[in-house]
Amino acid sequence: MEQPVCACLWSKIDEQIERTAHLIGVLPAGSLEFVPTIPGCWPAGVLLGHLLECMAGICAVLFAAEPERLRHFEQLREFPVNHRCGKDEARERIALYRARIEEGFSLLRDADLSRRLRTVFVSHGEPVLTLLLGNLEHLINHKHQLFTYLKMMGVVVDSRDLYRFRGE
Repeated sequence: MEQPVCACLWSKIDEQIERTAHLIGVLPAGSLEFVPTIPGCWPAGVLLGHLLECMAGICAVLFAAEPERLRHFEQLREFPVNHRCGKDEARERIALYRARIEEGFSLLRDADLSRRLRTVFVSHGEPVLTLLLGNLEHLINHKHQLFTYLKMMGVVVDSRDLYRFRGE
């Protein structure tokens, strides 16, 4: 049975993961220590590690939705996030998270999206869809942060680096 809402959501998450990996790919050599001149900003390498946390968050929601069938997702917790991360490590881990997220979505049904999952923030739970959208928003915000860093570094990037243009 086809799951059209899950398929659309997976497609958008996949787009954001792919575009994030693309932006990481255009980071200039030696740029991991770049820090914008805005107080409190992270070095670019730490931002890469945080982007991994964003994707790990999506995996965590999928695991919570299907803990028995996705038990092997627990091993993802062994990987560091929020650390200074190099481009190669970031791309390898993104590929791993992308594969796991696709796997999780293959088990998800549209009806599951309204099921409530307990969280550390909301004891009575939040819908799976709300949790997935929150984690997607987190990824998109930090993807744009990387885009901004690239612009500040003088890398020529534009909207096509942020989004897939459908219909082209």
